[in-house]
Amino acid sequence: MAVAAGATHRQAAARFGVSAASVSRWRRRKREQGDVRPKALGGDRRSKRIEAVKGLILSLREETPDMTRDEMRQALAERGHAFGFGTVQRFFKRHRMTRKKRLPTRPGSSAPTS
Repeated sequence: MAVAAGATHRQAAARFGVSAASVSRWRRRKREQGDVRPKALGGDRRSKRIEAVKGLILSLREETPDMTRDEMRQALAERGHAFGFGTVQRFFKRHRMTRKKRLPTRPGSSAPTS
């Protein structure tokens, strides 16, 4: 970087067509993280709340296997854990948990199946 070679922040900013504040931020980022590139954006930052009650969710599912997602939300809320429908849905999807209302039935013998 130009500043490391002896240029001031303003000289480096003029050379690269950016503001002196940007040069200052890049230098601080280099000092703090060892690289001037920004950290990755996005990612999941909220699922840890529902993951903290995973044991409770699993026990509720074991007690009532055909519980709907809305019933699961209500059962969690009764125990002091309020979550939105989408949060519960993503939890089940993330853990590959599906719910079948009933077992599949055999095909009938009165009509052809193909």
